[in-house]
Amino acid sequence: MSTARAVADDGGSGLASFRRNVWWGLAGTVACVLGFAVGDWVLDPAEPAGLRALTGLATATTIVACGVLLGRLIRDEAPSAGWLVTACCAAAVAATVPLALGDFGVWSLAPAATISVLVMFLPVRRAWAVLGTALVVLPAVGLSTALATGEPDVGHAVWMPALMVLAFGPAMLGMLRGWQVAARLDDARRLAGQLAVADERLRFAADLHDIQGHHLQVIALKSELAARLAEADPARAAEQMREVQQLAGDALRETRALVQGYRRTTLDAEIANASKVLAAAGVEVRADVDADRAASLPEGPRALLGLVVREATTNLLRHSRATRAAIVLLPDGAGARLTIDNDGARPAPPDDGRGGGPAAADDGTGLASLAERLDAVGGRLSWDTDDDRFVVTATVTG
Repeated sequence: MSTARAVADDGGSGLASFRRNVWWGLAGTVACVLGFAVGDWVLDPAEPAGLRALTGLATATTIVACGVLLGRLIRDEAPSAGWLVTACCAAAVAATVPLALGDFGVWSLAPAATISVLVMFLPVRRAWAVLGTALVVLPAVGLSTALATGEPDVGHAVWMPALMVLAFGPAMLGMLRGWQVAARLDDARRLAGQLAVADERLRFAADLHDIQGHHLQVIALKSELAARLAEADPARAAEQMREVQQLAGDALRETRALVQGYRRTTLDAEIANASKVLAAAGVEVRADVDADRAASLPEGPRALLGLVVREATTNLLRHSRATRAAIVLLPDGAGARLTIDNDGARPAPPDDGRGGGPAAADDGTGLASLAERLDAVGGRLSWDTDDDRFVVTATVTG
């Protein structure tokens, strides 16, 4: 059973932090249970000092080996043969010594924890099959040892190993399953973005083909006809070439119009797209837009506000761990005020003098460039942080 993939850079999704938390949860469970339970036995002066030291060393080695193996598991790497052997041998020693001394409450901890770690590298069905086998084998070992040594509390020798397998196995497999689901969801989110880009490219290619295909076909036919008429009827050949020139000019104008329309930003479309993208990324979005005021704005300022929405959304996804965001467009005198507010902001350097916002929030160019463009049309753009909130405010005149 392996994770969907390792994540070196989570791109603002928080997946790398979740991965670390999962590792600490899994490794911490092994370390705490073995450390406290076996450690208490190791410190018992009633037991032989040499055997206590051996058991303590074996337990510590088991904890370290399990931690290393869990790290490789979370990074989607194959287990190291050396660490596998180390974990198994250390767990065997940590179990054999207490079992030989008749301590039926401690001996099963190290093998149960180690088995629970090792089965995570197996497919789901095999992992549960191995845990089921351990649920039978370990109590059987405890029972046979208790009967051989004359232990009166046979029940304790049986249920304690079973309890350890049940405590370690399902809990650790459940935590790993949570990580796998999160990694796969992040993969799906990234794939959805790539598919959206691919769909847009296909749409643009189809539009370009529709515009260029007819014109180029006619141009080719008329050019061929002009070449045939060049010697026999120069006047008709010249007329055909003038039509070719006109067709080429029409194709060029329509292509430019297509590219400009493709690049043009509309405020309504950007707000709708931002809400959709943020919701897909798990951010709760509230959009409060005065549609009448948005429609009454001149085309230039309205397009600039659309660019602000796009840039603020990009920054939110790249530079924050937001769970909530708000996009608000309301009247502001003769113009309009756009506010994009989100939580989960990360600490940033001091502002650049534009109203208290971190210049690094957009890699130093996006918002600053838009601020200059808004200044040029009598508007204003500012950004500010307050604890974990990041607020972008843009104003334009109507």
